[in-house]
Amino acid sequence: MNMKEKVLDLIKTNNDCGLNVKQISEVIDMEDSSSFTQLLKILNELEGEHLIARDERERYFTSDQLGYVQGTLRVNQKGYGFVETEEESYYIGKTNLGLGMDKDEVYARVWTNNDGSVEGEVVEVLKHSIEKIVGVVKIKEGRKYFLSDTNIINKKIKVTNFDDFKLVNDTKVLVKIDHYGPVLKCHIEKEIGYKYDPGVDILSILLERDIQPEFNERVKAQVQEIEETIQEDELKNRVDLRTLLTITVDGEDARDLDDAISIEKIGNVYRLYVHIADVSHYVIAGSPIDREAYKRGTSVYVVDRVVPMLPHALCNGICSLNPNVDRLALTCMMEIDRKGNVENYRIFPSIIKSDERMTYTAVNAILAGDKKMQKKYPHLLQMCVDMKALSNIIRRRRENLGAIDFDTREAKIIVDEKGKPKDIVLRERGEGERIIEDFMIAANETVASYMKWLDIPSMYRTHESPDPKKMRDFVKVAKSLGYNFQGGIQNVYPKQLQSMLNDARGHDDYFVLSSFMLRSMQKARYENRCTGHFGLALKDYLHFTSPIRRYPDLVVHRMLRKYVFEHCDDVNTMKKDEEWCEEAAIQASEMERNAIEAEREVDDMKKAEYMEKHVGEIYDGVISGIMRFGMFVELENTVEGLVHISTMDEDYFHYDDVMRALVGEHTAKVYKMGQKVRVKCVAANRFEREIDFELIKKKKSRRKR
Repeated sequence: MNMKEKVLDLIKTNNDCGLNVKQISEVIDMEDSSSFTQLLKILNELEGEHLIARDERERYFTSDQLGYVQGTLRVNQKGYGFVETEEESYYIGKTNLGLGMDKDEVYARVWTNNDGSVEGEVVEVLKHSIEKIVGVVKIKEGRKYFLSDTNIINKKIKVTNFDDFKLVNDTKVLVKIDHYGPVLKCHIEKEIGYKYDPGVDILSILLERDIQPEFNERVKAQVQEIEETIQEDELKNRVDLRTLLTITVDGEDARDLDDAISIEKIGNVYRLYVHIADVSHYVIAGSPIDREAYKRGTSVYVVDRVVPMLPHALCNGICSLNPNVDRLALTCMMEIDRKGNVENYRIFPSIIKSDERMTYTAVNAILAGDKKMQKKYPHLLQMCVDMKALSNIIRRRRENLGAIDFDTREAKIIVDEKGKPKDIVLRERGEGERIIEDFMIAANETVASYMKWLDIPSMYRTHESPDPKKMRDFVKVAKSLGYNFQGGIQNVYPKQLQSMLNDARGHDDYFVLSSFMLRSMQKARYENRCTGHFGLALKDYLHFTSPIRRYPDLVVHRMLRKYVFEHCDDVNTMKKDEEWCEEAAIQASEMERNAIEAEREVDDMKKAEYMEKHVGEIYDGVISGIMRFGMFVELENTVEGLVHISTMDEDYFHYDDVMRALVGEHTAKVYKMGQKVRVKCVAANRFEREIDFELIKKKKSRRKR
């Protein structure tokens, strides 16, 4: 044990009472002044690494003993924040944010007040998260200044290169932070456009999250070198499936068709082929296209555009499984019995030719008995019947395992040619959508089991069991809605949650319960180890079916090619790939979260813009969230707005943490989650992404005399 380890071990051993420098030196027996100087250096290093800390009497303890934590700072637009660790979330007041900004990794001190409340302060920023900021240039009396789109709490922003650009008032720009502190020194990196021009609002959100619509010149140059047709030598060692009846099924507006299916019924067994575009054949590891795909991690789908992971020449061209053209694929062929079990499977490189580019609408119509659609596709009628039958079998197996179907509502925002929202409707999830989802999940599970069994490097999709604390909060909410949770919350099983959702299905509060349950779950992520998927109730799971739009799927394809099809067995290569998969999994998980947040911000902005035209109108809604400062109400079309407690003037309302409700002091009137209310839209602001509602009070009926 070296000196540093001895010092740390000594402090840990005496953690209850702490030790000062003199006591530490006596125990370790420092012989001379140079040794004492070395001790001071070691103590400073341990403090700098946040392993130890001093109290007001200069005694050393481990950091956690004195209430120090490391976590992610989340700053609310109203000025306060929270430091989130894996176990807890600590309130940070506006004056205690220090130099911390939203999403920074910070070192903070927390304490308990006399009233039992816990709060903290940011001591040090370990890693800044925000590197770029989007905002508008304002010009007043010839003087230019920068106004950020988002409220950067406790910070002034100084832009150093206004004169490098010809800017007019309300020009949107992207600035890069050069120096952090009370004043953020920045320079303009890109002029985005005029604030009110079509599309600039969405582009601003994308660029602030470093989601680049354009590809760099190196990627563009490599794309030009890719052949647009399949060469004869590329068919070697591939199974030719071009005569097999094959279709793609996607939404009407889909352009990147990365999966196709074929199905055969042999006695009581279904043979399902899931064909996936062989992107790894075209995107070589380490190439400019691959490096850019790694950086992006995923395609990003917002209201009026897609920012693809791969250039259009690939995702809409040679890799897309378009009808009536030869395409290279990786096929997962599964023989599935009546109980939904995969009895036998093969995974192999193939060449296919899709017979039809089908849509969910068309498949749903065929299955619903639409004569016109059935007449249009007579050669697919039996195939659709078999697809539905097999889908039901696969789904029944997953339900028996306990898979949770949250069945949440998803909005589709319809915009005009200028990007203005015209309507907000619910996306339909019909039989066709469920069939393809079931088939893709089956393929993902099968490939995961195969790669796990072979013990080759891979990237898996992990979804852990719920955190007990979050589960405890969910159980409170469920109880307030009238649903009792059966069993313990320390070891939750998917079937318990599935059963509760089944009880709520068909009731008015179903979507509130489902949504809150989903928020109580752990976030799914990518790992290089197979640890199972809680929500799907599967022991083995990964993403194999969308390599055009998700980098982890491309990694899985690449590892299959390397270790299965090309039979690499070099131990050192395998070890390097395992380490690389671990790094790539972290990157992919971060980029996925970034894309989800960007998509959510765009939706929130467009919903607020839509409601700007409906201020003053009255709606029926359901209370979707209760906070100390008010309640959120969700409309049928998923638009959500805040009823601030200050506008609830029928009584003085208190927040009841146990009931998760607002309770009137004099009237005992209760507002709780899942409750139907009528509201008026009183304000909406697309730039703030906020919608404000007020409750419509019921008129008192007059008594007849």
